[in-house]
Amino acid sequence: MQIDFAKMDGLAPAIVQEDTTGEVLMVGFMNSEAFEKTIETGYVTFYSRTRQKLWMKGETSGNRLRVISALTDCDRDTVLFRVHVEGDGLVCHTGTKSCFTEPVEIKKAEVGR
Repeated sequence: MQIDFAKMDGLAPAIVQEDTTGEVLMVGFMNSEAFEKTIETGYVTFYSRTRQKLWMKGETSGNRLRVISALTDCDRDTVLFRVHVEGDGLVCHTGTKSCFTEPVEIKKAEVGR
């Protein structure tokens, strides 16, 4: 699988989804080195934009993301990983299963418009 890392200055979004439920757990970024490390180890490795280094999710907490499958979108600039979460299953650094827990208010569209 080839990912086009050039579109976003060497990075590509990596969406992490729980394999059994389909729940989106988190989004991180990868550079080509992180992507290759993920392929090599079978565990999702990201590139930290703030620390400017690779990091494997769960290397300290034990909640590692074991890859079940990987897909890229039609533009080949985003990767979707279906994973099995090892450890206690709490992926977010806040102690929740998913990083997506904060509601956003959006006006409901009217039907038929």
